[in-house]
Amino acid sequence: MEGERLAGKVVIVTGAGRGIGREIALFAAKQGARVVVNDLGGESGGGGGDASVAQQVADEIVKAGGTAVANTYSISTERGAQSIVQDALDTFGRIDAVINNAGILRDRMFHNMTDEEWTSVIQVHLFGYFYVSRAAAPHFKAQGSGSYVHFTSPAALIGAIGQANYAAAKMGVVGLSTGIAFDMARYNVRSNCIAPSAWSRLLAAVPVRSEGEARRAAMFQEKMGPEKIAPLCAFLASDAAGSVSGQVFKVRGNEIFLMSQPRPIRSVHRDAGWTMESLEDTMLPAMSPSFFPLTSHLDVFSWDPI
Repeated sequence: MEGERLAGKVVIVTGAGRGIGREIALFAAKQGARVVVNDLGGESGGGGGDASVAQQVADEIVKAGGTAVANTYSISTERGAQSIVQDALDTFGRIDAVINNAGILRDRMFHNMTDEEWTSVIQVHLFGYFYVSRAAAPHFKAQGSGSYVHFTSPAALIGAIGQANYAAAKMGVVGLSTGIAFDMARYNVRSNCIAPSAWSRLLAAVPVRSEGEARRAAMFQEKMGPEKIAPLCAFLASDAAGSVSGQVFKVRGNEIFLMSQPRPIRSVHRDAGWTMESLEDTMLPAMSPSFFPLTSHLDVFSWDPI
C-alpha cells in the first residue's frame, strides 16, 4: 500500500524545520517512517537558532498519528551530527536512511567573497553532510542496509551567478555521494543525490536582479512548491530503490531528470606529444565544437515547469 512504503524505517531528515526538509519529514511520516526531525532553526544565512522550529514539525507529525523526535543540533560540527544519529538510536533503536537537506546561503560575487562567506557554506553543506553520513555509516554496515540521499544543486551541476561558495560545496556533495556509493556498496548501502528546483526560503533569499527574474520567482512560488521534492526522497529511502545508487537526479515541479555525470566525450592524441603550437592547431579545433557554453541552470531549464 502507498502509505506503508517506509513502514518500520527510521529516517533522519536534516534541515527539516522549514521548506523542502519539512515537506520531506511530513511525507516520510505519512509513508510510515519514524522520523528524526533535525533543524537548528537558524536564519537562511546560518545565524541564530530556534529549537521550536524542529519541535513544531515533530509535533505536527505526532498529531497526525505519526512518530517523530526533534533534534536541534547543527550538522556543521561532528558532535552535532553524532547527536542526530544517537537520537535515532536512543529513540527508535536503529537508522535506515539519512536525508542530507540542511543548508545555508551566503551569496556574493566571487571576487568580493570573504573567507567567512566561503568557509561557512562549505562547513554546513560539505563538512556537515560528511559528518552526518559518517556517523550513520557504522550502523548501516552492522545491519547490512541503508540509504543516503544528499541534496546538491543546479547551481553546482550547471552554474549560477554569485554562488561560487554554494556551487563548490554542492559539487563536492556529488563527489561525496559517489564515494559513499562505492565504499558502502559491499554493505548493501546506497547513496544518491537530488538537485531540487523548488520555492524555499533559501531561494527567496537570492537577489532578484531583473523583471525576468522576478517573473521566474513568481512562477516558482506558484508551480514549484517544496512538497514536489518529497516523493523522490522517500522513494530513494525505500526498499523499492534497492538497485539505485550513485545517481544524480533533478526534480522540478512534476518533472524528474536523471542528470549526466562527467564522462569523456572527445579525445585527441599525438604520437610526438603536445606542444603549445599543436595544442592550438590540433587540440583546440578538434574539441571546441563540444565545449559547453557558459550558461546558468536557468538558461538550460528555460521552459516553464510542468
